[in-house]
Amino acid sequence: MKRFLLLCMSLVFVFGIMAGCSSKETAKDGESGGDSKSGDEVVTLNFFQFKVEIADQLQAMIKEFEAEHPNIKVKLETVGGGADYGAALKAKFASGEEPDIFNNGGFKELELWKEKLADLSGEPWVEHVLPIGKVPMTDADGKLYGMPVNLEGYGFVYNKDLFEKAGITEPPKTIDELKEAAKKLEAKKITPFSAGYGEWWVIGQHLLNIPFAQQEDPEAFIAGLYDGSEKIVGNKQFKEFKEVLDTELKYANDNPLTTDYNTQVTLFASGETAMLQQGNWTENMITEINPEINMGFLPIPISNDESAGNLPVGVPNNWVLNKNSEHLEEAKLFLDWMVSSETGKRYITEEFAFIPAFDNIEPAGLGDLGTSILDYSKEEKTIPWTWFKWPDGANKEFAAAIQEYAAGKIDYDTLLERFQSSWDNLK
Repeated sequence: MKRFLLLCMSLVFVFGIMAGCSSKETAKDGESGGDSKSGDEVVTLNFFQFKVEIADQLQAMIKEFEAEHPNIKVKLETVGGGADYGAALKAKFASGEEPDIFNNGGFKELELWKEKLADLSGEPWVEHVLPIGKVPMTDADGKLYGMPVNLEGYGFVYNKDLFEKAGITEPPKTIDELKEAAKKLEAKKITPFSAGYGEWWVIGQHLLNIPFAQQEDPEAFIAGLYDGSEKIVGNKQFKEFKEVLDTELKYANDNPLTTDYNTQVTLFASGETAMLQQGNWTENMITEINPEINMGFLPIPISNDESAGNLPVGVPNNWVLNKNSEHLEEAKLFLDWMVSSETGKRYITEEFAFIPAFDNIEPAGLGDLGTSILDYSKEEKTIPWTWFKWPDGANKEFAAAIQEYAAGKIDYDTLLERFQSSWDNLK
């Protein structure tokens, strides 16, 4: 009898151990303790962005992030260049394919999208953002809704070797000097300008920013346009804008109205034109085509005033997070990794050729154009980017009017009236 009891007790003990082991294995597979996420679960972040210039480099950076974070995959989709990112983003949300990470320009665009955006005020990288980098995405309550992509500047990118060949010894800073440089280049059978008037943002945003930004007080002028105390028609800077518009069109490549972004940049990079109205975001594309090119920035002057020699510099865009994302914490982790890890910092400066908007990232490997932007910034020879404060959709209407003027369909007075009408109808 004792032997029988001992045998029963032994069997109970063995089955107990087996049951315990089985329970532990189940817990390992399904994650115990009420945690809904498995340690082996892989989540996918949908990253929808517009900077075509860094699409390949961004994909390479994502691979390194995924190697360090095997439970997170990042699916990158890029829509930009000649495509309308804003319309594509709206279509994404309308179809229910809401991205986890996307772009927002700030100011008016922040107001339009704010209800979709996660508050990022408490993120660890915020303390390192340069003051200029916080402005576009900070609301009236002081909450920050976006992480600045970088600092950028634009103007006329110029080929220093072609300028030297044409006998231009000093970079032009005023409209008269620009006209003279264009004449010298043409005399040497060099096409002065690579004009991409087929792209709405090149002319209706970047180029038209100049008369807005060269106002004595750009913010006050824009506020006046909204309340009716200021007008585009009759404004001094908008009258002067005709000079640079006519100069670029007169000395431009063939068919500027049908020239898209890629063609515009390629014409300059291949040495077929001496100047390109673009920004430092084109550096990678230009140097891929011509690694030996020697280039820098010129301002886009509309007059002979001292302010004509300043370069537009600002925050081009911001990374934002969808507050309704199922993987918001993973998306926050990705943003922080981009600007805090050594790998992320290296990509921002050396691979993207970005001017960082953070005090914990040393600018390095910027190239000719990034260095030129820094030089203008250090000398405080800059003017602001104002288009984020314009009425929604105004930039495209402005561009359409400029294209009509370039085609000879309307005169300049009518062009200014069209600008005013668009503003009044959309404000």
